[in-house]
Amino acid sequence: MATGQGGVRARQRELTRQTLLGQARRLFAEHGYAAVGLAQIVEAAGVTKGALYHHFSGKPEVFRAVLEEVQQEVGLRVARAADAEGDPWRQLIVGCQEFLTAATDPAVQRIMLVDGPAVLGWGEWRAMDEAASARHLADALTAVADAGLIAPQPVAPLAHLLSGAMNEAALWLATSPDPADLDRTRRALGELLEGLRIGSNWSPIAGN
Repeated sequence: MATGQGGVRARQRELTRQTLLGQARRLFAEHGYAAVGLAQIVEAAGVTKGALYHHFSGKPEVFRAVLEEVQQEVGLRVARAADAEGDPWRQLIVGCQEFLTAATDPAVQRIMLVDGPAVLGWGEWRAMDEAASARHLADALTAVADAGLIAPQPVAPLAHLLSGAMNEAALWLATSPDPADLDRTRRALGELLEGLRIGSNWSPIAGN
């Protein structure tokens, strides 16, 4: 009986935690980290501050958990899109473009790209990013390098360059008033990646 009661309490605690994270995520996405207080989060979740402090030490830890959840979802979305392709090159292209599309969602962009680095600092944010979607990019680049599709080179610098470019593009797209800019940016990203491929006819000088 005690074990059963313990299981019920554990499920209730997890439900409370997920409710807090869900409401915090919604509020952070709508208003931004700085404009949201703990009182708003607990009121929206229908719990007490004591219940929140049972799970989190404060607002920064709540945000960190929300950011981790968002990054993991984006990483999973990228991995699923890439894994649906049959060859390493298509996996790289589709995975990168899926990340760009996912990161332009206003809620994802606000939490992951705007508030994330500002709240946690670049060091912690980068570590979390690398554990999520950036890891998939490094794996994809390693696969195309092993297949001889790009020139032999260290993967880490290239992965950081491409990740930075895609994050910056996502931030720009979030402020763009023209919906067609997403398709244009995806096309430009495809051409950029094509320039890495051995045997490609793409030329930045010719503007192809």
